[in-house]
Amino acid sequence: MELAPLAPVIERIRDGRFQRSLALVTAGSSLVSGLEVAYEHYKGSYSNLIMYTPVLLSGAVTAASTSAIFSRRAAETWMRWTCAITLLDGVIGFGFHIRGICRKPGGWSIPITNLIMGPPVFAPLLFGTAAYLGFMASYLRREEDSRIAILQKKPARGWRREIHEGRFQKHLAAVAAIWTVLSGLEAWYSHYKSRFRIWAQWTPVLLTPIQFGACVAAIFSENAARKFLPATSTLAMIDGAVGFGYHVRGIARRPGGKKTWLYNILYGPPIFAPLLFAACGALGLLASVLRREKRG
Repeated sequence: MELAPLAPVIERIRDGRFQRSLALVTAGSSLVSGLEVAYEHYKGSYSNLIMYTPVLLSGAVTAASTSAIFSRRAAETWMRWTCAITLLDGVIGFGFHIRGICRKPGGWSIPITNLIMGPPVFAPLLFGTAAYLGFMASYLRREEDSRIAILQKKPARGWRREIHEGRFQKHLAAVAAIWTVLSGLEAWYSHYKSRFRIWAQWTPVLLTPIQFGACVAAIFSENAARKFLPATSTLAMIDGAVGFGYHVRGIARRPGGKKTWLYNILYGPPIFAPLLFAACGALGLLASVLRREKRG
């Protein structure tokens, strides 16, 4: 049952009229992910020039998304293309991380060790989460657009029209499923390095198959998308928020505490990593209120 205060918001989402809101989410997400990759690459001494590209692009996406909040034209041009380039950069970064693992002693002959001790293999793909949101937002309608308004530029048919009308539930559920698996694997081998010292480190690992199953079920069943997916997505969001608190606490408890806060952030638990898992839940929750595609 939908809560009355949220009914207008849900109606706008189902109509695809939430471009400003998603642009704001994109700006915040890009800023956070940019900070995360900046200090991770700092630990790698920026040994390759390409390590600067996600840092620069995250700033560009943040600026473009902020502009998109105030300008439809910025949303459909600057934000769209910076996000598309950032997504491509994430794929290229994934290739470089694979290469980095291959170059470690033993290469893929000792995959578990090198996956855990090498560069985080899926991090570049997860970095693209904010860019993906911005790219999708560029095809949405503005909150102030009426349900029957004819926009200056009529969107093309196919997937662009479906996004424009808020009909991409199955697509977003599939994306949420993929990112959930990637984020869950990242959580597994990150927590494996610390030998799962506290029980809470198991929660994202255990929730991953549950959230993945809900996303897959939502692709094939609208009933699952409306009833099962919101519950599991909410759990994933809560778990990510709690994990963020644990990571902050872990940094605060390192030697030196607040006196050496910058050093402890750099070499303590990755402070924003749990928020990536929460973002998978947010994608699933968004998918649960969208309309389904007309095709298929």
